[in-house]
Amino acid sequence: MAFLGTINIVGSGLTAQQLRLDVISENITNMSTTRTENGEGPYRRKMVVFEAEGGRNSFRRAMAEAAVGASNRGAEKAGGVKVTDIIEDESDFPISYDPTHPDANDQGYLEMPNVILVKEITDAMAATQAYSANVTAFSTLKTVIARGLELGSR
Repeated sequence: MAFLGTINIVGSGLTAQQLRLDVISENITNMSTTRTENGEGPYRRKMVVFEAEGGRNSFRRAMAEAAVGASNRGAEKAGGVKVTDIIEDESDFPISYDPTHPDANDQGYLEMPNVILVKEITDAMAATQAYSANVTAFSTLKTVIARGLELGSR
């Protein structure tokens, strides 16, 4: 059944965007953390790396095959997205002057995490929109399957 591949594609998108939101939440939570658990300086922003999974041929090739009536070979090989890595942002830490802070250096300067709230909120909005688009695709697929079953029972 070809629709199972579509469910897998949508499911991979939902899973990937949920993980992205989890990482963004971790970044926001630690935006004031000046000392990590291992004591190696402030928290470093994390980012999720996505990669397209296999899937079918290119859109152009699929359209060409459909035009000549080619079979739906390879439909069982669903595409989608997968998370390949969670990497740390290597950008510089911003410096703040706070001689009273326990993590400040001898001159009173403090390295802060490289988390920028506006960037995190923007990323969270994009992840939420992508998640929502996947939910809409799943709802549409569910409706199509239900209608197909209704037609088949007549």
